[in-house]
Amino acid sequence: MPTQRLSAETTPPAPPNAMIIFGAAGDLTKRKLIPALFHLCHGNLLPDTFAVVGLDRMEMDDATFQSMMAEEVKRNVGSAWDAETWARLCERLHYMQGNITDQATYVELCERLSGIDADRGTDGNYLFYLAVPPLLFGDITRLLGAVGLTAESENDWRRVIIEKPFGIDLDSAKALNRMLHETLDEDQIYRIDHYLGKETVQNIMVFRFSNGFIEPLWNRQHIDHIQITVAESVGVEHRGPYYDSAGALRDMIPNHLLVLLGFLGMEPPNSFDSQAVRDEINKVLDAVHPLTPEQVLTNAVRGQYGEGVMPNGEKVPAYRSSPGVDPNSRTETFAALKLTMDNWRWAGVPFYLRTGKRLTAQYTEVVIQFKRAPKIMFKDADTAQMNPDMLVLRIQPNEGIQMSFGAKIPGPRMRVGTVNMDFCYADYFGNAPATGYETLIYDCMNGDATLFKHADTVEKGWEIVESVQDVWSALPARDFPNYAAGTWGPAAAGNLLKNDGRLWRRITTPDEST
Repeated sequence: MPTQRLSAETTPPAPPNAMIIFGAAGDLTKRKLIPALFHLCHGNLLPDTFAVVGLDRMEMDDATFQSMMAEEVKRNVGSAWDAETWARLCERLHYMQGNITDQATYVELCERLSGIDADRGTDGNYLFYLAVPPLLFGDITRLLGAVGLTAESENDWRRVIIEKPFGIDLDSAKALNRMLHETLDEDQIYRIDHYLGKETVQNIMVFRFSNGFIEPLWNRQHIDHIQITVAESVGVEHRGPYYDSAGALRDMIPNHLLVLLGFLGMEPPNSFDSQAVRDEINKVLDAVHPLTPEQVLTNAVRGQYGEGVMPNGEKVPAYRSSPGVDPNSRTETFAALKLTMDNWRWAGVPFYLRTGKRLTAQYTEVVIQFKRAPKIMFKDADTAQMNPDMLVLRIQPNEGIQMSFGAKIPGPRMRVGTVNMDFCYADYFGNAPATGYETLIYDCMNGDATLFKHADTVEKGWEIVESVQDVWSALPARDFPNYAAGTWGPAAAGNLLKNDGRLWRRITTPDEST
């Protein structure tokens, strides 16, 4: 029978608490947060003593808020909709109109929460979710502190979840951390990255450390290189104004791709305690060589998509034609890096990272390519199809693990071909509906920070890309757009590997190049 990580059969409900959502009328709340709470409620993972307070500028009462969220949840959970589950969650939803930069709002919030504690038994445990622009993080936490809503005691806890981006460069990330620490202790801050809520990302640790045949091979002696790809087939859509000020490098690499690199490169922690895991991830990021300005010119590639045709035949416009984008924009929509580490496990093993928009396919995957076996014993055999062994970790979609290795092709002659052995999560564990936020919200309610970013981790990520940012800012690209929508990015990205005698692994076939 299919099993799920967050199942009431094996997992207890979260402790009593009230979740306060700043930006409750926004897109994130409608599409992700309330649907995630719906799924947790369906799994009996929310306590009976639980409440939500949505806070925003929009004028409405509890009933209007509940009705609006009902329509959004129906739309976003699809076939997982269950009227009984919604009824249980709906009656716990409250709304408060207010100006999140006005201290009077926080005084009123204190009174509202005091009443909810009495009515709902939430025990003074508060989870504040800041689903607002990063510029407001400092104001909100400062005003929460001013009215005593961030002060903890032995009998209650106060935690704050903030969304990325965690700064736009190293200096701004440090400034943001200093600002948050003026009011909050580090263990009260939960920097959320929805990628860490994906089961397949968490399973990297389980796959590595619970299987005796894998960990002995997970090092420079056996691995030739590692590729990390986060490919998007969509354009910038409605995010034009934000994206044009950020770009692919800032938007994706310090967050998602370096998170994956940390899990792939870490040493076995002493336990799955949050601090132990974070320490090992930080050691990985410490070992990464930041690129020198000269290396940026050879080991980093940027691109911007022009008009093109997607695989489904849809003709799409260039990035510069997107709403809110400068017609002469030099912002990259594609970034690729070649990184190396200076530690015993990974010395000499390159990590190739790439991410981009309007690429041929939408997927996230990690490819571990092993070193080729000596061919001397096959010198008289047909080894035209003798490719290097690969392990592919599919993060999304079609989550799973694939192994490619050599086998004899049936027949009288000695011929070697490549075969694939494939594991799909849905086949073994079912395909539970999820937004990617369920595990993260549940963990935060329980005080488990393993899947959240520490201040040090954020700053180390920005340190790695800082030199790339500096060079790209000083030397604006002159060839944009340099790849057509519906392709695999600029040709120079393929050269990152080709110059080393390697090829990008694409989702179609293991040996197909860019």
